[in-house]
Amino acid sequence: MSADDRPARTRAGGRNARRALRAATDITMLPGLRHALPTCEILQGAQIERIDNASMDILENIGVRFRDAEALRDWRRAGAKVVDEMVYLDRGLVRALIATIPARFTYHARDPEKNVGLGGRQAVFVPMTGAPYLRDLDDIRRTPTLDDLAMFHKLSHMLPAMHSTAHHIVEPYDHPISQRHLRITYSSMKHSDKMFMGMTTSPKNAEDVLDMCAILFGKDFIDTHPVVTGNCNGNSPLVWDETMLGAMRAFCRRNQPVLCSPFVLGGANTPASVPATVAQLNAEALSALAYTQVVRPGCPAIYGHYLSTVSMKSGAPMAGTPEISLMNFMIGQMARFYGVPWRTSNTLGGAKTLDAQAGYESATTLSAVIHAGANYIWHSAGWNEAGMHCSVAKFIVDAEQCAMAYRMAEGPKWDDFDQALEAVSDIGPGGHYLGHPHTQDHFQSAFFMPEMFDNNSIEQWMAEGSTQVTQRALKQARKLLEAYEEPPLDEAVNDALLDYIARREREIPAAEALNNSF
Repeated sequence: MSADDRPARTRAGGRNARRALRAATDITMLPGLRHALPTCEILQGAQIERIDNASMDILENIGVRFRDAEALRDWRRAGAKVVDEMVYLDRGLVRALIATIPARFTYHARDPEKNVGLGGRQAVFVPMTGAPYLRDLDDIRRTPTLDDLAMFHKLSHMLPAMHSTAHHIVEPYDHPISQRHLRITYSSMKHSDKMFMGMTTSPKNAEDVLDMCAILFGKDFIDTHPVVTGNCNGNSPLVWDETMLGAMRAFCRRNQPVLCSPFVLGGANTPASVPATVAQLNAEALSALAYTQVVRPGCPAIYGHYLSTVSMKSGAPMAGTPEISLMNFMIGQMARFYGVPWRTSNTLGGAKTLDAQAGYESATTLSAVIHAGANYIWHSAGWNEAGMHCSVAKFIVDAEQCAMAYRMAEGPKWDDFDQALEAVSDIGPGGHYLGHPHTQDHFQSAFFMPEMFDNNSIEQWMAEGSTQVTQRALKQARKLLEAYEEPPLDEAVNDALLDYIARREREIPAAEALNNSF
């Protein structure tokens, strides 16, 4: 491969800039979250059983359409009733299959210090993906490029609360769609040493991602260690298609986790009822989770979903509504009932800019998913305009909000309780604690101090230019990018990845001209 053919490399910031950043901002990744707060359990035992029974009735009597000949053959061998494309799943078979899904496992990152656990009380924050537009460093809405994708991967690498770089945070329209998955995967691998996601846009694309993972980690290693996550969306109501099932098989055969995600538009492709929607979604998720174990018993899999309710005024999807929070609470309980990890979506918004609507919608969802005890917390940074764009400013603010939620979810810290009480005795009535040794030792860690929110007096805020949160966030993004340092990647591994990309790009036709008019 010639130098001109290789993906562009961006030079890191200067030494002085990097030194200044380290002095001002800690970019150390937070360990995987361990929920310490009680989960919000809104379903009583009988109601859990009612949802479970309704879902099993759907699987046994209504059935799920699997539009894939190989999946139908697999289900026949597994003992399911198959009529044309319809699969009818006995509840005993479903329970036996999902019982082999690991309740928890560890994701392995390129930097072992950034390995994270998932399942049970363990959780991770993952940025948004799939945006066809971005709001850039100048807050201009436009179509993205590979350089824009690299920018978001670098920001993900440097933001402590992000445990992953995801994959196509934004769609890079300056590269043919048929080959795009290769460059997206390379960007995730090259610009960060955190865990990442893999494209499932076709079975072959999924295979390419997994081949690249084998180059990065070693073929034998990935067969026994989860390193990448796939996402497979169902077609609600009650359909799984050939593309998603083929990609699902690719991940399962290589022992890599896949999110089994029904795509809910409440009131449009599910009933106009929260409990009935959850019963249908639960049936859809269970059918896919069970299929992962038909493909490879014991492979990791994650109960997934995407939740939205539909405005009965316009038909538009809505975010941050109370019903979405209720469904998250209920789905969390159902996943725990079955003993499987679960995925949700976070900081979603329909706002067109980083405004009050965006803040309220995102904060409502973030609070709900934390109290619901979610494990794989996806779309945790940048999502706006119903996912149509990823905002750089919102990416920064969302990540800080996740760090705040992380702190809350850890629960109160008792390690210095006795020393703090001694300060009460030292100060006594009418004093203050600002100069006390305990305060001096703990003032930076005792209370979270957000950088993106201004808590100064209005006079000081005006004297400093009356800066709004969007401008503060964009300034912080520029500061981070200026000081970015690429994590070292073994040169031989890097060359092997680039050679693989070059070979596959020769083999895959650029089926259509580059489209920058989306």
